[in-house]
Amino acid sequence: MAEETTTTDTDRSARKVREGTVVSNKMDKTAVVAVVSRAPHARYNKMVLHTTKLHAHDETNDVNIGDKVRVMETRPMSKLKRWRITDVLERAK
Repeated sequence: MAEETTTTDTDRSARKVREGTVVSNKMDKTAVVAVVSRAPHARYNKMVLHTTKLHAHDETNDVNIGDKVRVMETRPMSKLKRWRITDVLERAK
């Protein structure tokens, strides 16, 4: 007899989580989040800032430009959207 297997969150690989700043909210239910990461330069070992723009799903359209948010990786929702906003860490002033 075949045993029933259940998939839990521990079986899947952990989803990536990033923190960034909202740079655009012009689209419906979508926000563009700029994530800044630091990495050493290959030759000079000076820390270099790399900015990546992520398209994130925002179901309630409640984030504004300048908000600091936490995004989590999710299934592809459109051509560019592979992230969703989980938390608003700090509102823009």
